[in-house]
Amino acid sequence: MRCHALLSLVALAAVGCGADDGGPAATCDPGERPIVLAHGLLAASDTWQSQALRLRANGYCDSHVRAFDWNTIDQAGAEDRLDAFIDAALAATGASQVDLVGHSAGGALSYRYLSDPAHAAKVAHYAHVASPPSDPPGPAGPAGAPLPTLNVWSEGDEVVASGDVPGVANAQVPAQDHYQVATSSASFEAIWAFLHDGAAPKTTALDTRGAELSGKALSLGENTPVAGGEVRVFEVDPATAQRLTADPVATFAIASDGAWGPFAATRGASYELLLRDPTEGARPVHYYLEPAFGVRRFVVLRSLPTAGLVAALLAAIPYNDAHSVVIAFSSSQAVIHGRDTLSFDALDLATEALAAPAQTAIAYFLFDDGEDGVSSGPTDTFSAIVPFFLDAVDAFIPADASATSTLTFNGRSLAVARWPSDSDGTVVAIFD
Repeated sequence: MRCHALLSLVALAAVGCGADDGGPAATCDPGERPIVLAHGLLAASDTWQSQALRLRANGYCDSHVRAFDWNTIDQAGAEDRLDAFIDAALAATGASQVDLVGHSAGGALSYRYLSDPAHAAKVAHYAHVASPPSDPPGPAGPAGAPLPTLNVWSEGDEVVASGDVPGVANAQVPAQDHYQVATSSASFEAIWAFLHDGAAPKTTALDTRGAELSGKALSLGENTPVAGGEVRVFEVDPATAQRLTADPVATFAIASDGAWGPFAATRGASYELLLRDPTEGARPVHYYLEPAFGVRRFVVLRSLPTAGLVAALLAAIPYNDAHSVVIAFSSSQAVIHGRDTLSFDALDLATEALAAPAQTAIAYFLFDDGEDGVSSGPTDTFSAIVPFFLDAVDAFIPADASATSTLTFNGRSLAVARWPSDSDGTVVAIFD
């Protein structure tokens, strides 16, 4: 029986997991074992947004789905922080164990964590997702006490060379890129069955009931909380990205752990989330989201750091009020040439040069390289330091906050305003 002892007599509880417009409240099962999700390199908890919505659709309580944000650049002490995070999950839910899922670098962290018998005792199952095998290959857990382990991999993953691992359950999800192995419905099915004695989930669809936004404000890459900062929410015209009111419809102070929200959104409405980082020298970041649906608890708003390794990487980006700096971010899959389409106005971003499978690009930085007012296409700004995930494009975007540019990804369009980059900061379009 999977239910932990404290709640084993409670089969279903209506505990406010959200409702559709005018519909009944969703029910969730507090007897499900809590699940802890660890993201990969340069990522954050938004890696897990789609799987969180699938878990919700299958009866998991929000309190039982927990994403661990950690610094993948400086990993010192990460195992201790993961241990404290798991302890907090156990204390909050009354469970005796969690299930653990690690993607990419989060998988390597999880293997290290589970090699300690005291840590492994807190985990019932471990799912290793798009992550290199251990050396030697085998299940997670301390020597002589292997933990039930699932290895999820795809031959389409160009970042991690993986395959079946001896001594564990293996699930191959065909033709998926490095991020899709973590976010797709096929991966969800495999992980669900592993955690539920081979049973299939009742659905692999996202839970679209209600409309609520919350998450973390963190520094890009290092995931340092933007403590003391502010998130302002503006409803915008979906066609023009212009604000419908001068004042924000909601304002949130950012907590010490980076948490902000929740914001009760209107289903189908479009929003700009303005992140203000109190750090000296930090510029605002304007986030534009796809139309709101579902209870989205892992909306990560990234500040662009002013010091450290990531700041050094981004130092080549010029800020000038004559032009805008725009980032296109795909949070659940890479952009692959020949499979996907991505454009900024008339500029094709899914070219062979910018979207090669080996690049596994999820974020495109568009800026006026050299500040010469000329758009010359791909640059090598990031490639010498980060061979995956990030693309830089020399694109002169004339600044005018009352003007609109449109990004289109696989047929889905998202309008953004062209804010002057020096005084008003960076523009980010997020495709879920």
